[in-house]
Amino acid sequence: QVQLVESGGGLVQAGGSLRLSCAASGRTFSRNGMGWFRQAPGKEREFVASFNWSGGSTSYADSVKGRFTIPRDNAKNTVYLQMNSLKSEDTAVYYCAATGDGIILSGYDLRVPSRYTSWGQGTQVTVSS
Repeated sequence: QVQLVESGGGLVQAGGSLRLSCAASGRTFSRNGMGWFRQAPGKEREFVASFNWSGGSTSYADSVKGRFTIPRDNAKNTVYLQMNSLKSEDTAVYYCAATGDGIILSGYDLRVPSRYTSWGQGTQVTVSS
């Protein structure tokens, strides 16, 4: 399995931007689906964004569409979550996740946490209004 470490979280005012990083180690992740999820206190973990290595398509939750993007840098073995126009409701712990190597999943499946085999430790994002 690939090991994932997130960074870049912090406190930001509403309307601001943050970029989260997810660095992978153990092996390259060019053939892994990558996802970002978040979990707010008292709520279930929810899908934010995903990247499908088979075809290179991306997918976003409706709540972040148009504000967040999921760029990746294969040379650095890193995937990012660029978050713009942040809102107080974006406050949560953000997790990155990777699927198994070479596993091809549909866009729907990439929204399901149980489809991922590797998870980072999470990074806190707090948006003040």
